[in-house]
Amino acid sequence: MKASILIISKNRKEELSVTLNRIGTLVDISIYEVLVLLDGCSDGSEELVHQFNWVIWTVLSKSIGASAARHTLYPKAQGEFLIGLDDDAHPLHSDFIEQTVGLFDKYSNVGIIAFQEVKGIYTSDTEALLKCESRQEDYFTNDFIGCGFAMRKEVYKIINGFPVWIDIYGEESCVAIEVIAKGFEILYSNKIKVNHRVNREVRKITGQNYFRFGKQLKNSTYYFLVYYQCPLISIVKLYWHNFRKYALTDYRCFKIFFKIIFEVSINLPRIMKYREPIDKEVIKKMRSLSGLKF
Repeated sequence: MKASILIISKNRKEELSVTLNRIGTLVDISIYEVLVLLDGCSDGSEELVHQFNWVIWTVLSKSIGASAARHTLYPKAQGEFLIGLDDDAHPLHSDFIEQTVGLFDKYSNVGIIAFQEVKGIYTSDTEALLKCESRQEDYFTNDFIGCGFAMRKEVYKIINGFPVWIDIYGEESCVAIEVIAKGFEILYSNKIKVNHRVNREVRKITGQNYFRFGKQLKNSTYYFLVYYQCPLISIVKLYWHNFRKYALTDYRCFKIFFKIIFEVSINLPRIMKYREPIDKEVIKKMRSLSGLKF
């Protein structure tokens, strides 16, 4: 089997249903497999198991977090290439798998392909495509985002997989640094596009930005502790930046900031068990690479 499509979902039944319906119209399910893990859902997402009987389902009764869920699901895939999507993201072209395979064939040393993310709610895929860059572009980068990417299974098998010591936000960076440390490249290509159906205003109103702020601060700290030979300087810079930019200007961020310091202190012995410092030359290479376009 050439490719497997993998999705993690938690309490987003409607979004997942839309995504699976779109995949069903784009993908020949007699050739490719679609795997979905429900991460301890309480919104009736399990009802989709009967509606989409062509999906290979993993249903967890208790949530383990997005990264650990990916760690659980990805080894089950049979495809040569693993295509990761968010439950609220779908490809915008019917040939996205062929495009993915073609890029992997063209770039033999590429371990991960990062797709172009088109954020927003649109009335049609045609409208979403109008928001895309007109000029096609491929370049090597230092990261990818979970809403749309592809990875060689053989590469995934030689790294530690998605980290179980991170819950959500930042797990992609951990996979990225391990892939580059193994001598592979990460390619950004806007030839393959996914519509990430997020409403930024709703996220802001519901406080999801505060949730993300805390998770990213904590998980960035863990990232430095696990992968950097001398993490202290990077951690101090991280906290100073977030204190000045967010904690000093927003009281909720201020409270989250000090809550995270406490959580990191408590969890330090657990996180240090996963410490595997990366060669400094790998860190230098990652810093020299262009970042993703958002």
